[in-house]
Amino acid sequence: MRTILPFGPQHPVLPEPIHLKLVVEEETVVEALPNLGYVHRGLEKLTEIRDYNQMVNIVERVCGICSCIHSLNYCEAVEKLMNLEVPQRAHFLRVMWGEVHRIHSHLLWLGLFADGFGFESLFMQLWRIRERSMDIMEATAGNRVVISTNIVGGVRRDITNDQKTWILSEIDLIEKEVRALEKTLLDDYTVKRRCCGKGVLTKEQAHQLGAVGPCLRASGWAQDARQTGYAAYGQLDFEPVVEYDGDSYARSKVRFREVYAACDLVRQALAKLPEGELACKVKGKPEGEVWHRVEQPRGELYYYIKGNGTKNLERVRIRTPTFANIPPLLAMLPGCELSDVPVIVLSIDPCISCTER
Repeated sequence: MRTILPFGPQHPVLPEPIHLKLVVEEETVVEALPNLGYVHRGLEKLTEIRDYNQMVNIVERVCGICSCIHSLNYCEAVEKLMNLEVPQRAHFLRVMWGEVHRIHSHLLWLGLFADGFGFESLFMQLWRIRERSMDIMEATAGNRVVISTNIVGGVRRDITNDQKTWILSEIDLIEKEVRALEKTLLDDYTVKRRCCGKGVLTKEQAHQLGAVGPCLRASGWAQDARQTGYAAYGQLDFEPVVEYDGDSYARSKVRFREVYAACDLVRQALAKLPEGELACKVKGKPEGEVWHRVEQPRGELYYYIKGNGTKNLERVRIRTPTFANIPPLLAMLPGCELSDVPVIVLSIDPCISCTER
C-alpha cells in the first residue's frame, strides 16, 4: 500500500522551507516530489530599478551565508563586460574573504548536521568555532555576515599587517579545533549507521543529473570552479576535495576536508598578498552579455548578465547550486527508510533562500 506523506516546509532539521511529497510503501520511500516557492523575493527583478553598482548590495542578499561569493561573481561578470583591469591586491583579498565565508558556511552546516542527530553539545562546539570566522569578517569589514567588501573594479576595504598576523593565528586555531572534533562526529556509531550507504548518488547519476559542489565531489568527480583560476585562484595551489562513496557520509567528509583546504587557501592568499591599489577607475557603462561562474560553498554559482549601455542592467539571471542539487536529491531518496530522509536532505546543504530569489 502506498501513502503520500508531506515533509516540510517546516521541519526541525531544515533551517529553511522546502516541501517534499514522499510516496512511501510501509517505511520505504519510493518517490519524492519537490515543491518550492515559499520565500520568493524577486531580487532579479530589482535590476530594472537599481543601477549596476547598487546591484552589488542586492546580490549579496541572495544568500547571507555566502554573500561575499555572490558579490564576487557579480562584480567579476560586470568587470568582464566592461573590460576592467582589477588590481592584484583586490584579487587576493577577494580570495581571502571568500574562503573565510566558505569556512563560515561549512561550519554552520556541520553544526546543523550534528544537531540533526541530536548532538546538541557538538552543534554548539562547531558553532563556537564558527564564531572565529565571523570575528575575522567583523574585524576586517565591519560586519559578521554580509560584509560588502566587493565593488565593481576591486574592493573597498584593506587589511593591515597586524590584522594579517591575527587572521593567520585565528585560521590556525579554527583548523586545530575542527580537526579535534572531526573524529568525534565521523567516527560516531550513530552517524555511521545513519549516513554510510544512505542517500547514495553514483558517479554516473551525479554527472547525468548535474550535481555540483560537495554533492558532485563526494561521488568521485574532481570538479571545482576554482580550477578555472578566477580572482587569484590561478596563482594559488589548489586541488579539489574528492570522495568516492557518494553517500551522506562522503558528503560530510568532503565538507570537513574543505574547511582545511579553505584554511590553506587563506594562508596562501595572505602570504602572496601584493602591495598596490584596491580598485581601478570605472569608466563607461556595461553593454553586451556575459556569463561567469565561481565556486560557492554548496557548489557552482552561475551568473548571466546583460547590459544595454545604460546604468541599469537589462537582465541578471542567477543559477544557484541548491537548484542544481535538487534533481540529484530526488534520485537519492527512493529506496531509503523514512527515518533517513531528514539526514539525506540535510546532506546536500540546501539553501532555499538562494534558490528562490
